[in-house]
Amino acid sequence: MSTATKPKHIGRNISRIRELRGMKQEALAISIGVSQQSISNIEGSETIDDERLNKIAEVLGVSAETIKNFSDEGVFNYFNTFNEPNFANSNGAFGQNNTCSFNPLDKVVELYERLVQAEKEKVEYLEKLLKDK
Repeated sequence: MSTATKPKHIGRNISRIRELRGMKQEALAISIGVSQQSISNIEGSETIDDERLNKIAEVLGVSAETIKNFSDEGVFNYFNTFNEPNFANSNGAFGQNNTCSFNPLDKVVELYERLVQAEKEKVEYLEKLLKDK
């Protein structure tokens, strides 16, 4: 009986990360300049050349190493650490880099701008109602 570990299936890892990102094959295909069928073939492949892997990693917002070392168990471990008081030393699905992929302040500003716009629209509507009376 062999104790050799099975090599990682890079295509399957790409598929899982893409799905976790909420991205369709077609969107990934357009981003790297190939057909949707090519992405389907890539996701069915155990190995991928480094140049293509780097392009895909860039589009998915992760490193090539993250794709190579990805595991579903790691994802669960990563998210489960948020319930623990000290998760700074956790080894999550995305390695040691537990950072946001977006700037939270940008999201707050975006929300504030939408709220201000909604208030402006309400004021315009109320002013219109007053003029009509």
